[in-house]
Amino acid sequence: MSTANPQPLWQPDPDRIAQARITQFQAWAAEHHGAPADGGYPALHQWSVDQLDTFWKAVTEWFDVRFSTPYARVLGDRAMPGAQWFPGATLNYAEHALRAAADRGHEPALLHVDETHEPRPVTWTELRRQVGSLAAGLRALGVRPGDRVSGYLPNIPEAVVALLATAAVGAVWTSCAPDFGARSVLDRFQQVEPVVLFTVDGYRYGGKEHDRRETVAELRRELPTLRAVVHIPLLGTETPEGAMDWAALTSADTEPIFEQVPFDHPLWVLYSSGTTGLPKAIVQSQGGILVEHLKQLGLHCDLGPEDRFFWYTSTGWMMWNFLISGLLTGTTIVLYDGSPGHPDTGAQWRIAERTRTTLYGTSAAYVMACRKAGVHPARDYDLATVKCVATTGSPLPPDGFRWLHDEVRDDLWIASVSGGTDVCSCFAGAVPTLPVYTGELQAPGLGTDLQAWDPSGKPVIDEVGELVVTNPMPSMPIRFWNDPDGSRYHDSYFDTYPGVWRHGDWITVTARGTVIIHGRSDSTLNRQGVRMGSADIYEVVERLPEIKESLVIGVEQPDGGYWMPLFVQLAPGAALDEALLNRIKQAIREQLSPRHVPDEVIEVPGIPHTLTGKRIEVPVKRLLQGTPLDKAVNPGSVDNLSLLGFYEDLARKRA
Repeated sequence: MSTANPQPLWQPDPDRIAQARITQFQAWAAEHHGAPADGGYPALHQWSVDQLDTFWKAVTEWFDVRFSTPYARVLGDRAMPGAQWFPGATLNYAEHALRAAADRGHEPALLHVDETHEPRPVTWTELRRQVGSLAAGLRALGVRPGDRVSGYLPNIPEAVVALLATAAVGAVWTSCAPDFGARSVLDRFQQVEPVVLFTVDGYRYGGKEHDRRETVAELRRELPTLRAVVHIPLLGTETPEGAMDWAALTSADTEPIFEQVPFDHPLWVLYSSGTTGLPKAIVQSQGGILVEHLKQLGLHCDLGPEDRFFWYTSTGWMMWNFLISGLLTGTTIVLYDGSPGHPDTGAQWRIAERTRTTLYGTSAAYVMACRKAGVHPARDYDLATVKCVATTGSPLPPDGFRWLHDEVRDDLWIASVSGGTDVCSCFAGAVPTLPVYTGELQAPGLGTDLQAWDPSGKPVIDEVGELVVTNPMPSMPIRFWNDPDGSRYHDSYFDTYPGVWRHGDWITVTARGTVIIHGRSDSTLNRQGVRMGSADIYEVVERLPEIKESLVIGVEQPDGGYWMPLFVQLAPGAALDEALLNRIKQAIREQLSPRHVPDEVIEVPGIPHTLTGKRIEVPVKRLLQGTPLDKAVNPGSVDNLSLLGFYEDLARKRA
């Protein structure tokens, strides 16, 4: 496999390599911490995983992490799960995110863009002032360290202020985007019992206004732990009865007070897609996220005060949290709130042009949509400032690499990255000093011992294996919420290979050190870069009386596309006519989101299960990808093997 692309698509020139922050870090770490001075990135990476404690100590010194009380050692217990990072240390994430205000007060910290595509700046001084005012307001409401604060908000400056004020107080942030229906939000927020809810009255998307006041009223009714609701009038409506006004809470000129919390104090809760039951509530720490994101953004993404960082995302996706961490490196971050393709497919390129973006991140799906729609970024937009285009959400197909190279610039650093909500970071991806090969991620990240393992737990090179990480990363979850004995956390990552993180992706690590991602090795749905749970869809669809049972599968296509069929077994006497089809789609769209609507609804004679009654998703996915039946499933584990013949025939017909 490693000989398939012998020539790199792009290579950084010697100047670029010399100026990269990772090069300067390596020289400094060689002088102060015994890192290898030569051998470039591969040597630095090897050192970072062999000397894990020393590497992370070096990261905190290089980025001048402010510990208000010192740590006893870098890594207490290093077993996974449960590794203890920097025991004894105290710090505050928000304090680091606002540090640049001291030197760059009048420059923009945030550039806010909506569908008019006119950037509106919020300066560092103003951001810091609003955070100070809101943090004081939260304390006055009785919010204490460890309390949960929730946001039902789009990607707007108020969401950033609310996150940073929450972290300043030592409370725990959690957010959902306002295109989530009430059920999806409650499945998440009810688990963590927030005391404050920040909410908009609605949002604008695709040129239309979407009023969310009824949904907000439902959230207020169904979240009994709320002490306060803060209204942000994005659509200009009055503050509802019993809610507080955003402007009043953020108008004071108050210097922020940053609660100094233990390194492993929770910063935020992110959510898994909820494939089996409720979404997992993933808790990550203030210190772990701080040091992981400094490494990822400051070294791998090469970001600093002169940069402008734009990633197309929403507050319901970990990439939003990652984007906000751009502030840690003194970078101006671009917040785009709107449709990715409004008023036309080229919208994101126009935003990159207007904001003078230097690192632009998007989904692989958007790149492929631009290619299909005949967008010509370099011809139609001035993208002179864009040094790097990064993609995630799903693997960027080779055609996507070539299209970016041909249509944006031949001297373009293309960073296809892959990680997970579970670590709110990348396992592999951007390295500014390495070549880019078509269809491949440049390398595993520093401090991340990423390997591909065969079923017996042996590492393989140039062969497909399970993505595993054999050493702890600081941003790995400190726990799941409501998982007192840690069993749910353990079973999610550590039950296949004890003590080793198994992520659930198929990958190839090539002989030249690059990484190829082949999609999920489990049944998580991943559409347009957003991971979704099949369980959510079953819950909605099977409420319809005509549907006896259903099965939804997401299949990565060889051309980079994604096919998401919904299979339905009908109740006796029901027919899959146009009316039922429309009701299925409408129910999914309204109760979940437009992204959850399947590409096709197909009637089937029955849904196969394991002997314990679980729907069989992964084997059906493998059948639909062309795997023969005897290789796709263990026949002894299926309740009715004959049902699988239908899916095998369907795959044959589609091929």
